[in-house]
Amino acid sequence: MAAVCDFIIIFFIVMSILISASAAATPTKNQDLVVAIEEMQRANYFTFVMLINMSPLSDQNVTFLMPNDKTLSRANLHQLSVSDFLLLHSIPSALLFENLDHIPSGSLIPSSIPDYMLRIYNGGRKNFLLNNVKIISPNICTLGSSIRCHGIDGMLNITQNNTSVSPPTCSGNKPSSSPDVVATPPMPPSISDHAPPLSDPNYQPPVAAPAPLPIPEKSSAGCLSCGEMSLKYLFVTLLMLSIMGMLV
Repeated sequence: MAAVCDFIIIFFIVMSILISASAAATPTKNQDLVVAIEEMQRANYFTFVMLINMSPLSDQNVTFLMPNDKTLSRANLHQLSVSDFLLLHSIPSALLFENLDHIPSGSLIPSSIPDYMLRIYNGGRKNFLLNNVKIISPNICTLGSSIRCHGIDGMLNITQNNTSVSPPTCSGNKPSSSPDVVATPPMPPSISDHAPPLSDPNYQPPVAAPAPLPIPEKSSAGCLSCGEMSLKYLFVTLLMLSIMGMLV
């Protein structure tokens, strides 16, 4: 009986050692991730939480871009592994929306997948896009120091990188920066437009018509002197005729 008791005691001691070793070999989950998962669940992103629990994540700063449960239920996730899906929908830095809002439109930021960039279109809090998805629920995860998460209205497509995405235009809300078009008068035809080809042997340059000679103007002073001379001659003639009459 004593031998049986000793065997049972030894058995429990060995099992305790094995359980302790197994627990030591299993890494504890990042406390920030535990807090972030609780925040995701409170915001009803249960499917995304399930994907995080299915894939081991390294302890690093990260921002998750989370499609909602309805979007994920219609998605075909067989094209990507769970790990690649999470890398595609994350940024390797913990960024609140206030940090993202300082990035100007057209800027590129990296995702956690190598060589996949996210193009920013910054239209403010209600119109902020990353490639083809819009942030609709910013700052869901804020309590931890290394994990941030935002809800988005769709799924990023790995086959469409940022070069295929064109941000929407808001020409109706923003004044045009292009100057007004000013009409210019038509240019007169140049001489070359009417000139014959240089290879024409019969071409003779046109001779310019002579300019008309200016007509001299009579000065008023000259006309006055001519009138005075005529009156003098008339007076002398009458005087001579009078003298001749008296003599006869």
